[in-house]
Amino acid sequence: MAKGDKINFSTPSGFPEFLPSEKRLELHLLDIIRRVFESYGFTPIETPAVERLEVLQAKGNQGDNIIYGIDPILPPNRQAERDKSSETGSESRALKFDQTVPLAAYIARHLNELTFPFARYQTDVVFRGERAKDGRFRQFRQCDIDVVARRELSLLYDAQMPAIITEIFEAINIGDFLIRINNRKVLTGFFKSVGIAENQIKSCIGIVDTLEKIGESKVKQDLEKEGILEEQAQKIIEFIKINGSVDEVLDKLKHLAQNLPETEQLSLGITELETVIAGVRNLGVAENRFCIDLSIARGLDYYTGTVYETTLLGHEALGSICSGGRYEELVGVFLGEKMPGVGISIGLTRLISRLLKAGILNTLAATPAQVMVVNMQEDLMPTYLKVSQRLRQAGINTITNFDKRPLGKQFQLADKQGIQFCVIIGSEEAAAQKSSLKDLKTGEQVEVLLENLAEEVKKRLT
Repeated sequence: MAKGDKINFSTPSGFPEFLPSEKRLELHLLDIIRRVFESYGFTPIETPAVERLEVLQAKGNQGDNIIYGIDPILPPNRQAERDKSSETGSESRALKFDQTVPLAAYIARHLNELTFPFARYQTDVVFRGERAKDGRFRQFRQCDIDVVARRELSLLYDAQMPAIITEIFEAINIGDFLIRINNRKVLTGFFKSVGIAENQIKSCIGIVDTLEKIGESKVKQDLEKEGILEEQAQKIIEFIKINGSVDEVLDKLKHLAQNLPETEQLSLGITELETVIAGVRNLGVAENRFCIDLSIARGLDYYTGTVYETTLLGHEALGSICSGGRYEELVGVFLGEKMPGVGISIGLTRLISRLLKAGILNTLAATPAQVMVVNMQEDLMPTYLKVSQRLRQAGINTITNFDKRPLGKQFQLADKQGIQFCVIIGSEEAAAQKSSLKDLKTGEQVEVLLENLAEEVKKRLT
């Protein structure tokens, strides 16, 4: 860089950074999510931000969203070595784009150290090499849970997922939401029963998954472009539009299965869906929190059974705020044995961005401090420090103002940071072991003995 050139210190496109009020909101939501996850026995792990490229591509994720060529060892001045190492798959590295594929590799690496079913949660940052735009990031925090078993995994783990989603979003208090549940076997079984070829099913699922984005007529057009007959495409559209209460949809599916050929997989999917719905009900999830939606497909290759998407009612344009599903073969790709799993994911960074913009959530105060001990005179600083420590020991977040400023300026500083109370101690108060406690929200100011100060603050905190 030439002398005098200005450094471009703007944030790289697609990589978020947070003001204190935004970061505090993220941490608050993470606390809620973690508490709910742990209440169901999920345990935390962390996987590397960087994985071998062949690991990330293990289940057909060749995708445009992988950020390639990340070498954590070689510096830029050894570019030739970096380029050479990237020529072999075993040395090529990339940033993880989700938590599920790295989880499969993690289990393979630690198989003999884990107990099964293995229930874990992660709240790591992941990376996507996609075009950055409003609400879409190249780096974002994702909160995942998965349960993985050896050979068999009860469908009641699938039923737990809507219960967990419900507890999280009710605790966050974001308004009404709906968990839409489906089963990939229901979709693939139906496709087979209407004569869709095996090699066309994957593309059909991908097209159905775009229904909300592109609409019914475009889905039909895209199906026909894939070689699906017009009559078959129409049957698919009619099928994914089946609606009603959970019991009504199940009854319609059973009736349909009785009148179609080759319905073994369809019938298995319906049975699994019934078992999951019964479990969801037994876990006490309110009927208005979930439904069966046959258009939910989850386009990722590795889903094989139950799938979920969660929509915020009245704000459907925000898209799914929590999604996931069951997979049978993802972990087995590394180990050569059947290891079924089920999980859900909340893209927290994206969710916060969307909910703030929609006015559903608000940022928190810039500081966690609830009290500021103001600086009336420098010779009383020992008193201020002692009072501050007593408040902290009582569990009250406290800032001590070390800088001597006019009292009004100190009040303004506290108010700007969202601090509710100021403790005022001058020479007369110090001699009498008293303080004045000012509530910046109401403007009220009361005299309090120092020995009662912590108790008075706790009583008044709102």
